[in-house]
Parts: sequence; C-alpha cells; structure tokens
Amino acid sequence: MTDPRADLLHYLRTARETVLWKLEGLSEYDVRRPLTPTGTNLLGVVKHLAIVETGYFGEVFDRPFPDPLSYDDDEPDSDMWATADESREDVVAFYRRAWAHADATVEGLDLDARADVPWWGEERRHPTLHLVLVHVIAETNRHLGQFDVLREQLDGEVGHRRERDNMSPGDEAARAGYRARLEDLARRFR
Repeated sequence: MTDPRADLLHYLRTARETVLWKLEGLSEYDVRRPLTPTGTNLLGVVKHLAIVETGYFGEVFDRPFPDPLSYDDDEPDSDMWATADESREDVVAFYRRAWAHADATVEGLDLDARADVPWWGEERRHPTLHLVLVHVIAETNRHLGQFDVLREQLDGEVGHRRERDNMSPGDEAARAGYRARLEDLARRFR
C-alpha cells in the first residue's frame, strides 16, 4: 500500500528539484532573457512557481506565507520575470521557502481539508487539499516541460532528472542522424 500524501509530495518535490537543476550552469543572462515571443524566461518561471505555491498552499488554506516576494498587479505578468533587484539567489531562495511552507501545509492538513480558491469560480471554489496538490503538481510539470525545451535550445542539455536523462543512447552524431530522419519524414507532408 502506498501513502497518497507521500506519493503526491514525492512527485511535487521531484519536479521542484528538476526545475532548479535546469538553471544550473547557465549564465545570469541566459536565465533571465526572454526565450519565446511571449517573453518566457527561466528565472521568471521559477518566480511564478514560487508565487503559485505561496498562494495555493498559503492564502487559500488561511496559512499566509510569511514573507512573500512582491509583484506588481499593475505591471503585466510581473510574476513571470525577475526585476533587476531580484538576484537569481533571491528567487531560488524564495522558491525554497515556498516549498517549506507548502510542505508544512500538506503535512499539517488532511487531504480532504477544504480550500477557498475564489479564482476557480463558484462551482469549484472549495477544492480539497488533495485536488490543490494535484493542480500544483500539474502546473509545475507543465512549466517543467517549458524548461526542458528552452534548456535544450540554449545549450543542448537534456534530461528528465540529473541522475537519469531518459534519452536514447547515442552521441551527438547519432542524435543529428535521428533528427535528419525525422525532418526527411516530415517533408513528405508539406
């Protein structure tokens, strides 16, 4: 038998650690620069995930996070980028504090404890901790998919986890051949 709380926390913790691992070895410029037309940047996504956790495991369970990182509601998407005054270390430390606060909420409440999530609409406004936890795991992994693609484009680093990359065996030449085969196949459908 497994423990649902432990299982859910395991998946959330694994995703969190992978998010931070994807920053390792990158320059300050590379973690901050917009990598998509919509401005997605790695450090900003970390800030966003920290704010998500402080909201979902803090305010909605009436357990306010003690030292929130501020963002400006009047500034578009201010939760998605780090200001010049917010260092990488500041954002990462904030994310780690958010983890500790979230984990304390998850460990301190029953999985059927009810939240108050007004932005989910009246029909879904009072989900259980279990559902909120599943939602945050999904949100974190959704953004982790962005990290995977963006990091590969930045410097070719790939992998699901530090200790296991989940990639087929082969060197750069093998991967280039594989990619060329896929491109040839795709061209048939132009």
